[in-house]
Amino acid sequence: MAKPKGFEKPAGVRDYLPHIVAKLRHIEMRVLDCMRRWGYEQIMTPTMEYYDTVGVASATSDSKLFKLLNNRGMTLVLRSDMTAPIARVAASLLRDAPLPLRLSYHANVFRSIEEEAGREAEFFQTGVELIGDPSPDADAEVVALAIASLQAAGVERFKIAIGHVGFLNGLLREKLSGDAEAQEELKAHLLRRDHVGYRERLRSLGLPPQAERDLEDILRLRGGRETCRQAKELSPDPAARQAMDHLCAIWDVLDAYGVTEHVLIDLTMIGDFSYYTGMTFEGYAADLGFPVASGGRYDNLLAQFGRPAPATGFALKTTRILDLVDGGADDTGRGRVLIGYDAAGRNAALAEAGRLRAEGLVAVTARMTVAEAEALEQSRRGDGPIRYNGAAYERFERFFGPAAAGGDGGA
Repeated sequence: MAKPKGFEKPAGVRDYLPHIVAKLRHIEMRVLDCMRRWGYEQIMTPTMEYYDTVGVASATSDSKLFKLLNNRGMTLVLRSDMTAPIARVAASLLRDAPLPLRLSYHANVFRSIEEEAGREAEFFQTGVELIGDPSPDADAEVVALAIASLQAAGVERFKIAIGHVGFLNGLLREKLSGDAEAQEELKAHLLRRDHVGYRERLRSLGLPPQAERDLEDILRLRGGRETCRQAKELSPDPAARQAMDHLCAIWDVLDAYGVTEHVLIDLTMIGDFSYYTGMTFEGYAADLGFPVASGGRYDNLLAQFGRPAPATGFALKTTRILDLVDGGADDTGRGRVLIGYDAAGRNAALAEAGRLRAEGLVAVTARMTVAEAEALEQSRRGDGPIRYNGAAYERFERFFGPAAAGGDGGA
């Protein structure tokens, strides 16, 4: 393999230039503030974790973990999500904290990808975990907060699709009793959203016509609260019916929040079966084919860290939201002051810059000639910003010595 050139970087990672960073921070701060107002407190965890703890507990497949060895030969991983690290903290540093815990985060996470896939190996997530509450109200809270967070981020058109892993588990167990391999294959097709492959595999099983129709009907179970009733008619399995009762209760709470216009029930929305234990959901923006939010209930995770507790949560795919929203970098120059000065006016100029920064404004200083200062002032069009070296400023102040400024040392 050829040595990389000086400007090259690994596949799947990117550089964020100032205007993109401003946009990312704008989204991050608005979303975190929204979460704070719902009672969620921000937490930070290490970028590296032990493979034998957080790594094996993660929902990320082993082949997608970035692994490295420390100087003692122990295997570490770069965090692939934030849920498992937060579960570790909840079971250790916060072990004596009363439940429920409401925690929020914004962090970069890492997942190994095939270079030709064009996907990101490092990306940002902003999310919450609600630990210690098994109720439908808790699940509805995180869905409603996901909706509020997407709106805070500036995403205007989106839908949240919610499902329940218990329903499909119960339905498949009833219709395919004894054929565990076929159950897993059908789940895998649904997880990949491969409905064509699902139908083909279903027809190859040689099931009784009614059982085959029932299993194919789940592909059409999408809609509002009436979907719960339709789903119950497909299976008498107790677990499937209990799952639908839970999902109906979630819908009723979401209705009380007044957000059901953004939500639809989709019983093919199953999430990772090895990780989620109940309600799962994904958020899709109108102008993007990939989910911008995902989450669900994971009641078994904290037991792996020695503190069994129910939990639910979600993460926004903050990096994807960057491509959907405007804003962040202020092109009007609001709150930004450019201060021009020469050698004689330096002290006064730097003192003024310090005063403005103490007031919370952005003050940029630049040594320049009188001619440059006059050209800047003349270039301003009406009430528009002053532009200097590609940046916009609301105001321009001059600090030149008496000789240069014709007897006036200030702006």
